[in-house]
Amino acid sequence: MAREVRLTQDGYDRLKTTIEHERERLEEATKILQELTGTSDDYDDSGLEDAKREKARIEQHIDELEDQLNRAVIIENHKASKVDLGATVNLKEKGAKKGFDVQVVSSVEVSVLEGDVMKVSDQSPMGKALMGHKKGDAVKVTIGNKTTEYTLVSIS
Repeated sequence: MAREVRLTQDGYDRLKTTIEHERERLEEATKILQELTGTSDDYDDSGLEDAKREKARIEQHIDELEDQLNRAVIIENHKASKVDLGATVNLKEKGAKKGFDVQVVSSVEVSVLEGDVMKVSDQSPMGKALMGHKKGDAVKVTIGNKTTEYTLVSIS
């Protein structure tokens, strides 16, 4: 049985939008390939081969995204008492005056920054360190040789 992909509603919607965008790119790549095929005297033309490879990459990406969408399970409201998938937490680094927000999501919907909230994978060092913790807990995150201590200020 295929493993489910747990997504927030926002992540699910973004995945659907990405698939639509990729389908548009595929349509354009198909048109370009047809034009090149119709005008090319030499089927070993490097432009034609590049177009074929690009079309194949887009098709593969669409297949991967559709697979994720088919296995998607939208995360319902999580318990605000502890960090779970979909939770947004406010963290304050030890010694810092101001905190920052992080949302723990599946690896499928990770992005660097979207709005004011950074998304981190539940499989990343920070995501793994946060999972299951409660408000007020001290959490140590080790990335490479550096360990940073944070206080979990709030969970929403």
